[in-house]
Amino acid sequence: MTKNAMTKNAMIRHATSVSTLAAILLGSAALTFGAGGAAAQTLTVVSFGGSYQEGQSKALFQPAAKALGITVKEETYSGIADLRLKVKAGAVTWDIVASGSGSAARAGAEGILEKLDYKTIDTRDFLPNLAGDYCVGGDVFSTVLAWNTKTYGDKGPQSWADFWDVKKFPGKRAYRKGVAGALEPALMADGVPPEKVYEVLSAPGGIERAIKKIKELKPHIAVWWSSGAQHAQLMKDGEVDMVTGWNGRFDVAAKDGAKVAYTFNQALLDYDCFAVPKGAPNRDLAMKFLAEISKPQYQAEFTKYITYGPTNKKAYDLGTIDAAYAKKLPSHPDNAAKQVTINLDWYIQFEAKAAAAYENMLTE
Repeated sequence: MTKNAMTKNAMIRHATSVSTLAAILLGSAALTFGAGGAAAQTLTVVSFGGSYQEGQSKALFQPAAKALGITVKEETYSGIADLRLKVKAGAVTWDIVASGSGSAARAGAEGILEKLDYKTIDTRDFLPNLAGDYCVGGDVFSTVLAWNTKTYGDKGPQSWADFWDVKKFPGKRAYRKGVAGALEPALMADGVPPEKVYEVLSAPGGIERAIKKIKELKPHIAVWWSSGAQHAQLMKDGEVDMVTGWNGRFDVAAKDGAKVAYTFNQALLDYDCFAVPKGAPNRDLAMKFLAEISKPQYQAEFTKYITYGPTNKKAYDLGTIDAAYAKKLPSHPDNAAKQVTINLDWYIQFEAKAAAAYENMLTE
């Protein structure tokens, strides 16, 4: 082979190597950057797991991710206490967290949530009082009294006084391990009218009165539940005869064969919301994502997976929520009239004190 031929072959091999390297680099860039040239972004969204998060994923998280051209990574947690540890440690990896309204209000006051950008998030069509500085409403739900129909048939307890009446309704109870939504039923069981519950809880001795009432029932509480998935499973397994819990979880459990029924009488009308942790890695993208899932079409779709009402009232105007089905939702006027609306101002002011007293009661 001549020197010129060898040089030519070497040049070809070099050109091939450069082309291959370029192709690899371009391929890597294609994975890192989308077709439009923007860096692919991943948002980490955290919720409570079980049938609730499954519905959120199918109706909200994944469709919104597709619409925005991003990836959503989902995780689960047990509540704001988990986030508090991350924020204090300076190790925030979550961009959005689902939360109960009361816990979010308290967390915002503590400084562990970002203020939401309502120039980006449009809540003009939301029902009243379902969007706050630190948390935007995602769905309306109720904390209800549920019972095992195998035990009581259709003659189950209809009030919190019944829940406490172990002679009229003998059997194992389950009650919430956390303080949110735990004190109000106790006061109603103790004879406080629903409309006076927060007035009594705010007065000296009010929290102590509620905890004293729960202590009376403590010997009959077989399980202190800490998640919606848990209290739904308790009814599926027939492990308890009555339980407090969230209406939508019980409806899903009933579809899965659980012998469970519940009443909206004296239930606590509340809402779940979405918040952005202080120091979230993708704060601005999180705001855009919250704006997307706050649109009525997403909220209407979510009702197909669990019987929680939409916070965006335009969801009812789309014609995708069946009229008969709408009457089963907590925010339907007939159901809302029977309930006590959660008082967020009370939780901001008194939750820390109430939680400490409640924890002491649990460990006694």
